[in-house]
Amino acid sequence: MRVWILLLVVALAGAWQFVANREISRPPGVLAAAEPRQESITGTPPKFAIKGYTLTALASFDATARVISAEHYHFDRESDLAPVDLALGWGAMSDTAVLRQLSFSQDHRFYYYRWSVAPPIPANDIVTHSANMHLIPATTDVAKRLSRVRAGNLVHFSGYLVRVDAPDGWHWVSSLTRTDTGAGACELVWVEDLEAS
Repeated sequence: MRVWILLLVVALAGAWQFVANREISRPPGVLAAAEPRQESITGTPPKFAIKGYTLTALASFDATARVISAEHYHFDRESDLAPVDLALGWGAMSDTAVLRQLSFSQDHRFYYYRWSVAPPIPANDIVTHSANMHLIPATTDVAKRLSRVRAGNLVHFSGYLVRVDAPDGWHWVSSLTRTDTGAGACELVWVEDLEAS
């Protein structure tokens, strides 16, 4: 009898996880037209302390984007700070008609995209209109909201692009441009506010 109860609990948990994480369907069309807004810091940059790390603001940051995919992390050092990475798209990369012609994955803090025959938009536009962002929630409320974000959500968030330093010398630094690729190209964002729909 106990085995059946355990199997039922596992099945229900799996069903709930599937429903909670399924992609939100969106009709074709650009959902997030504007580019992310970034402004240089003037004067002394704000600093934040969390879990023994010091975060230094590099630029203010505000973005509205479509969530292409979300990846949760639990075991790497970075997950102490950023438990979720969001692959985000804006402009043409927030359009379902474009995204349907690409495949996406996230792994080891990287975001990958592929196409079968030819890209649906110029490859450079994919680079400049999408990004993998490591999000550091500033409050428990933001952390809860972030944990519920899934592919297809439209998110708006604001805060700062940051550099993180640890007492042992370890550091993690945000990209400051949307045109780079590869290692170091991801944005590292201290998120002070986040809304998802």
